[in-house]
Amino acid sequence: MSNQPQSNEIQIKAQDSELKGSYSNAVQVTHNKEEFILDFMNIFPWQKLGLLISRIILSPSHAKRLAGALQENVKKYEEQHGVIELGNDQFNKPVGFKTE
Repeated sequence: MSNQPQSNEIQIKAQDSELKGSYSNAVQVTHNKEEFILDFMNIFPWQKLGLLISRIILSPSHAKRLAGALQENVKKYEEQHGVIELGNDQFNKPVGFKTE
């Protein structure tokens, strides 16, 4: 048995392709009893086309923690940079997509 204190630090490994990130201009959120599903998309309204970029599936408790973290960070952002205007553009409309 080691007398060294255990670290709670977790190393996260990522591929270079994941570190570059992906851009999304729309997200659709759905849920059922067991999970929340976030579909991140790029919508090209002039082409009447949308492209699914990534689907993230979360447990309800993790979705709630994510919502809290986003709310906290939006508040900090607005304190530093001013209020984020949502605008009245076409991306504020509900979006659906078809799978092939």
